[in-house]
Amino acid sequence: MAAVIDADYLVIGAGAMGMAFVDTLVSDTNATVVLVDRYARPGGHWTIAYPYVRLHQPSAFYGVNSRHLGEDKIDQVGWNKGLAELATVDEVCAYYSIVMHQTLLPSGRVQYFAKHEYLGSGEFRSVLTGKVSRISENARIVDATYMKVKVPAMAPPAYQVAKGVNLVTPNDLPKTARPHGGYTVVGAGKTGIDACLWLLASGVDPGQITWIMPRDSWFFERGGLQPGPAFAESTAASVAAINESIMAATSPEDLFLRLEKAVQLTRMTEKVWPTMFKCATISLAELEQVKNIGTIIRQGRVVSIGEEEVIMEQGSYRPAPDTLYIDCSADALAKLEPVPVFRGRQITLQSVRSCQQVFSAAFIAHVEATYPDDETKNALCRAVPHPDETIDWLIVNYQTHRNGLAWASHPKTAAWLAQARLDWFGSLLPPAPSDPAQAAEFYAAVGAQVQALCTKLEHLIGQLPERDAVRAKAQLARF
Repeated sequence: MAAVIDADYLVIGAGAMGMAFVDTLVSDTNATVVLVDRYARPGGHWTIAYPYVRLHQPSAFYGVNSRHLGEDKIDQVGWNKGLAELATVDEVCAYYSIVMHQTLLPSGRVQYFAKHEYLGSGEFRSVLTGKVSRISENARIVDATYMKVKVPAMAPPAYQVAKGVNLVTPNDLPKTARPHGGYTVVGAGKTGIDACLWLLASGVDPGQITWIMPRDSWFFERGGLQPGPAFAESTAASVAAINESIMAATSPEDLFLRLEKAVQLTRMTEKVWPTMFKCATISLAELEQVKNIGTIIRQGRVVSIGEEEVIMEQGSYRPAPDTLYIDCSADALAKLEPVPVFRGRQITLQSVRSCQQVFSAAFIAHVEATYPDDETKNALCRAVPHPDETIDWLIVNYQTHRNGLAWASHPKTAAWLAQARLDWFGSLLPPAPSDPAQAAEFYAAVGAQVQALCTKLEHLIGQLPERDAVRAKAQLARF
């Protein structure tokens, strides 16, 4: 018979979102929490990520609300030189261990069950002993795994690989112990970029690298949005440039061209119109490096890799003999239909702000701690699905701004945002005047600007081709 553990919450997953949720819940309430995770240490996918991965956003924007990540340093070397530091995988894993062992567990209100799998219906089982435990009937169950973050080390590739082909995951790439006749990177997302940059930084000639790029992507330019006083002026200019691009755009295509001209979005080449946008962030120096890669193949997804030929959806190519393939094809975030965040006993963590998962988890915990009914909670936590296609830039920005308007109308939430470390959007605004009357005018002006942006984005979404418009309307209908 399963042992019953009495607690207010059962949180499934000690990854970035689960940790951010529990941290805020512990800070803002007296609740007790049981935290269950299948890995041996906290950090989720970071614990099995490839060794050269770094955050692709500044460290200051990541982690949990109660503890800063990083040292607020500016990188002095490398392709992120001159910009805010990017935590390494080792730093991120160490950070989450510190959060667990110096913040959450010492609170006396968190129990952590590593190496446990969730069975459903409030039950979880030890991977090592088989012992089954169950949460008390009145506990809220929080799913911090719904977004299903996936890295290549978690599963084999979706395409066929012939016996004798040299194929490694990004995790095993640094273990390469001899020269190869060529290097082929499979996948055009952030993992693919990281693999290309690692090869280049390791001295591999760009002419030896082939990059299979099923879809071209729009990228955020990392220098545009940076934290801290040193970047206040340039970041304010970036925010203004984005808003001005939206308001001046005459069509969706014109908007992306304006954002590109303002160096807020970038792409590999002006000769190819990107069809993908997944929040990937890159510095201009990194972009210039990957542009040097000798061969980029745009023939769709890989179907099979043989010893002498690679078959893709729209063609094939013959690689150099003794090519090493690096599989970067895993889709980091699954394409999932959003569900209500609050459904009775169930809480499902999802993004409520574009491309900001850890902030979203902390915000959901704030809402859970502050408001009594699911209707109000869900009105404040409308899910913003992770983008995939170019048009999703329009949709997720529209949804994010709509959520922001709702948050501003609730004084308790506005006050929470004002002190939330993870609310880097709020930090981009100039400080409000101390005089109450002037502050009211300031927030009214900000609200009017956001409403105008929403109106314009809605207009641009209405100009999309029929296929895209149908998909966009279906997604927005949930709001």
